[in-house]
Amino acid sequence: MTPKKRALDSSPAGIWFRWNKKNSYSIAALLPLVPGAGLADGPRDGIMLYSIASAQAEEVYREVAGSRADVEAVFVAGGPHPSARPEEALRSFDYVVIGEGEETLPELISVIKGGGDPETVRGIAYMRDGAIRITPQREEVDLDLYPPFRPPIFSPVEISRGCPWGCAYCQTPQLFGRKMRHRSISKILEYARFYSDLRFTSPNALAYGSDGVHPRIDKVERLLLSLSELHKPIYFGTFPSEVRPDFVTEEAVDLIVRHCRNRHLSIGGQSGSDRILKMIARGHDVEAVRRACEICIDRGIVPNLDLIVGLPKETAEDQRMTLDLAREVVGGGGRIRAHHFTPLPGTVLEDEEPAPLAAEVAKEMGELALRGKATGKWSSSDQR
Repeated sequence: MTPKKRALDSSPAGIWFRWNKKNSYSIAALLPLVPGAGLADGPRDGIMLYSIASAQAEEVYREVAGSRADVEAVFVAGGPHPSARPEEALRSFDYVVIGEGEETLPELISVIKGGGDPETVRGIAYMRDGAIRITPQREEVDLDLYPPFRPPIFSPVEISRGCPWGCAYCQTPQLFGRKMRHRSISKILEYARFYSDLRFTSPNALAYGSDGVHPRIDKVERLLLSLSELHKPIYFGTFPSEVRPDFVTEEAVDLIVRHCRNRHLSIGGQSGSDRILKMIARGHDVEAVRRACEICIDRGIVPNLDLIVGLPKETAEDQRMTLDLAREVVGGGGRIRAHHFTPLPGTVLEDEEPAPLAAEVAKEMGELALRGKATGKWSSSDQR
């Protein structure tokens, strides 16, 4: 939901979140924890708080550097990019919050406002006497202790955080840890009351209540049954969330058909090559992807299959296998959401170059897009 204009105009505490629609979920989660904070469309005097993804980093650094002469502010960075590269962020920012911010950010703000010693704040990076200081890591937070949003800034309810798989391209385990944590059903219901329809975020919605490796479909069922008592449309396992293909079972999809409004399911398949899936440590094979899509189609659910092209060391043959998988899924009634590999800081593949995209793959993906069967970005120049 877009913030109301008055929220962009008011901060009695002189603390500002730099509003960016792409980072609105992070802002929604942190805004309730900083009393008196407002939203700003650019740097202002006071304490300026930024949540930064890698694609935004250079633009943000330029904004902060260009504003130093015009505003009197302490600049604090957080999010996936600064967490992975605090030394880089500190060239522009005064402090970096590393990892989760629910406990760290309010404590850091208190120290800044009170003139205390930042060394007492766990989970931050800052400069002291010309040297970078990184304080000890903080324990992972209990989601039940913190709200997922505060009106008028909303986000889908975050039901789970963390991921045990450690896929080589993904920042999630580096940012949130490899232990999966879940918001309790009672807390989810508490925040669900704000919505006319219910949507969620999770690294793997069908892993709710589990360790993220071994499904607990009984806990997913309990969650959906509880939500259904609210008599609101439920959208589960759809964007901005997704599910792993090895968690897509007949029982799981039957639950979605029975309790949810969505007739699409976002599935992270990533590649049609078993060699590549093993290289990126996905923990499943191509057959699991096929089986997940077939289960969905058999039950009237359209699989929206995420695929990555241009992964490092990917050959033209690997890409043809991915294209064959895409054709197979589309032929059965599914859809494709393609991504071109981007090396992200803090991941195993951060220093690797994307593989060149085979002309056949680019051409076929373009044709699928024209037919309305594919969306996303599969080359550095094509955006659909």
